[in-house]
Amino acid sequence: MLTVHHLGISQSERIIWLCEELEIPYDLQIYNRDPVTRLAPAEYKALHPLGIAPVITDGDIALAESGAIIDYIIGKYGEGRLALTANDPGFADYLFWFHCANGTLMQAEMIRLFAFVFEAQADNPVLQSVTGRADRTFDMLEERLGKVPYLAGDTFTAADVITFFPLTTMRAFVPRDLSAFPNIRSYLKRIGARPAYQRAMAKGDPGMTLMLD
Repeated sequence: MLTVHHLGISQSERIIWLCEELEIPYDLQIYNRDPVTRLAPAEYKALHPLGIAPVITDGDIALAESGAIIDYIIGKYGEGRLALTANDPGFADYLFWFHCANGTLMQAEMIRLFAFVFEAQADNPVLQSVTGRADRTFDMLEERLGKVPYLAGDTFTAADVITFFPLTTMRAFVPRDLSAFPNIRSYLKRIGARPAYQRAMAKGDPGMTLMLD
């Protein structure tokens, strides 16, 4: 049985949402963060050597990393749904945004979070470089979403699933003002209204205010 191990208010919300979109059976196990450190509890860290969210288990398999988990679930349980193939005209866009989410955007936002927590100097050249990378990605998202309804084009895909967290819940950890990004804000409301997303968030983090604007 596929089990999604959800750490509250974390990237593992993506995996619950994916399962809801695909309408596949899964078991959901929820773990609360340590009330003092706000980090994952010991039992969550023990699920996988990396000790980070998300994690799924499937029989004897324990798998981490959002992109790997999404590919695994789509390939094994989703019959390829929500992924594009090489013959699709949006394939390159799908690949770029799918990998940009964690390869660039989440990395940059995590460094912004660490800088905030540890009070790094704003004029630090490394911090400025990373912040600029995140800013450029938001500018690219704004431009892209002014042309198409979804990141891969006209079709909702896993690229939207994996990208949504750094645009929404991640802002609970590192604030970002989206007032200058009307296309992104419209996208958040459009995607956030999806029944599968609403179900996933209600199951994984009931009572949490969704950051859709």
